[in-house]
Amino acid sequence: QVQLVESGGGLVHPGGSLRLSCTVSAPGRDFSFLVLGWFRQAPGKERERVASIDGSWSAFTTNYADSVKGRFTISRDNPRNMGYLQMNNLKPEDTAVYYCATGLRGRGYNSWGPGTQVTVSS
Repeated sequence: QVQLVESGGGLVHPGGSLRLSCTVSAPGRDFSFLVLGWFRQAPGKERERVASIDGSWSAFTTNYADSVKGRFTISRDNPRNMGYLQMNNLKPEDTAVYYCATGLRGRGYNSWGPGTQVTVSS
């Protein structure tokens, strides 16, 4: 069973940066084959996908929500079973609980971390 834990959240001023990490435990699975995504959910809003990075079968293609393009960068370290979300030029509207998730190609995300809070405020 795949297990994920996020870290790196916190309070930051507008214009600041944070780097979120996702530690993935995937016994018996090749982490490089999994899709990795970052999602967020703000109070009163639906969960939205922020960024995703495909597995090795797609040369680790990345995708971003329009709201974060040019500010956020998703990456992964396959030998270490780690995922990252570098967030720059943060805005108050980026405030949310951020989750990482993994899944198999074409099957959606089926493993989720507990989330980490990101608050952007002056």
